[in-house]
Amino acid sequence: MSRIGKLPITIPDSVDVNYTESKITVKGKFGTLENQIPKSILVTENDGQLSVQVKEQKKDSRALHGLYRTLINNMILGVSQQFDLTLILKGVGYRAVVQGNEIVLNLGYSHPVKINIPSEIKVEVVQNTTINLKSCDKEALGLFAANIRAWRLPEPYKGKGILYKDEQIIRKAGKSGK
Repeated sequence: MSRIGKLPITIPDSVDVNYTESKITVKGKFGTLENQIPKSILVTENDGQLSVQVKEQKKDSRALHGLYRTLINNMILGVSQQFDLTLILKGVGYRAVVQGNEIVLNLGYSHPVKINIPSEIKVEVVQNTTINLKSCDKEALGLFAANIRAWRLPEPYKGKGILYKDEQIIRKAGKSGK
């Protein structure tokens, strides 16, 4: 049995959880999230806590136990608190601007890079080089941040690129370093 899957999930007062055998819906002040639940996973509620259990002890269902407990917990945290990520642009001339529903990045290419912002994600640019992303959906937030970061991954020689906040780049010596 999964150690993570055994942990109960506390439901805050501001969050409304509805679940059926195949779907769970979580509503809070930051939005509404839905997720499909496999038939081998059982969700029960007692005294303001959710518990995730496995119906039959098969290898596949045991593997999904901890995953779905974490997914449901992230849904509850997202609609009650929101997740946020910070990206930092490091490099000469690198900057970002939000224009309407897209973010425009100048990353040293001959053209600006335009990326459409999904409706569930809020983007804020601070001082042209810091991008703050907020969303109640952790998966969509991480995917959008990875798509932005893919345009200029951090490189180890000069340390330039798009970095997550507090990310450490291990620097390498160039040609002259022995």
